[in-house]
Amino acid sequence: MDASQPNRSHAFQGRRTFLQQTGAAPLAATVGLSASAAEPQPEVALPQVQLGPHRLSRLICGANPFNGGSHLSTFVNRQMKEYYSPDQILKTLRRCQEVGINTWQAGGGNVELYRRFREAGGEMHFLSIEADRGDDQNLKRLADVGAIACAHHGEVTDRLFKSGQIDKVHDFLKKIRDHGLQVGVSTHMPDVVDTIESKGWDLDFYMTCVYERHRSAEDLEALLGQAPIPVGEVYLPKDPPRMYESIQATKRPCLVFKILAAGRLSDRRHWVEQAFREAYTSIKPSDAVIVGIYDRYDDQPADCAKLCRQFVASASV
Repeated sequence: MDASQPNRSHAFQGRRTFLQQTGAAPLAATVGLSASAAEPQPEVALPQVQLGPHRLSRLICGANPFNGGSHLSTFVNRQMKEYYSPDQILKTLRRCQEVGINTWQAGGGNVELYRRFREAGGEMHFLSIEADRGDDQNLKRLADVGAIACAHHGEVTDRLFKSGQIDKVHDFLKKIRDHGLQVGVSTHMPDVVDTIESKGWDLDFYMTCVYERHRSAEDLEALLGQAPIPVGEVYLPKDPPRMYESIQATKRPCLVFKILAAGRLSDRRHWVEQAFREAYTSIKPSDAVIVGIYDRYDDQPADCAKLCRQFVASASV
């Protein structure tokens, strides 16, 4: 059966068909969207937070699906990469803007796409992740294209932390500041947030993954009594509460990501809703959530925006 021709008579059934064909759940709220979400919705402002002089929607569009990075399987990666041509990415970003999402978080490799988006009249903020590559050219390109912020890349952050070299991150943050961008650190580990807070570094925000997904085989053996074969990404349900504690303990804004465990919680509507509910009720009013969008089968920007409004409102009651 051709995976590009799902049953569109019902959004939920369309997602289930795709999952059966790929053998895995797509990233970021890819299951359980209502059929009505497929209809175009009028633009509605989303709740916003402050990052320096900028106002960011409390729902931010992530870039992993755009880049074919599902964190699930090679087959899902290929499906995403096939769908997300540059023109389709721009179309999805325009839809995000229509429903009130005003920020796109991506890597520096997406700079030219962001330039095209802006030249075509798009009005979303761009927030990047980078690591020190020995020169400042990537940071200069970000500043030149109008990016508002850059976070030190989380994978690199965590490797440096584990090897006792976390101060190298601090050196790169100074370069980000020198280019006039808001300064951040991305991480998958609550201990990184706690350590940086104790050091009193000059930064404006964190990007915080709620799952510590890159534990070693030895770490998993100690926690679970055995390690999976092969050792890949493991998402443990006790991880989010640990990260939410660190998020609550810092006064700096946190941009929270992988609340759906890279699509692993997307197979049931109530799992999706619970993940959004837990995120918005566990973070501070100054924090936001980053969600990857894969709108091949449904109007995910509209549905995720609806969940953002719903659970931000309930968290404030």
